[in-house]
Amino acid sequence: MPTPPPIPTGLRGRCPRCGEGHLFQGFLAVRPRCEACKLDYSSFDSADGPAFFVMSIVGLIVVGTALWLEISYEPPIWVHALVAGTLSIGLSLLLVRPLKGLLIALQYANEAEQGRFEQ
Repeated sequence: MPTPPPIPTGLRGRCPRCGEGHLFQGFLAVRPRCEACKLDYSSFDSADGPAFFVMSIVGLIVVGTALWLEISYEPPIWVHALVAGTLSIGLSLLLVRPLKGLLIALQYANEAEQGRFEQ
């Protein structure tokens, strides 16, 4: 069976080998294995990768929005706080799961392993 493309498969939170089984159990917890093809997920570790990308993307959007809002409308500080807080929390929750799935699918597709020093 052909391996599905990693980007759409990971963004949907599906198994990187078959594209059918679910990758997550709950919001961010990775299942022990795929229920469809029995791929063991224990070797996959996205570590802090999703958090880094979420912070970078959300930070750019929030800062850009704050600058645009200030230049265009000069609102009071509470409007900035409300907009920045809402965008930060909402976008972070929206992006973290798909990005974690994407990084896991890319690890599988590129056969990534833990870095080691050769002796």
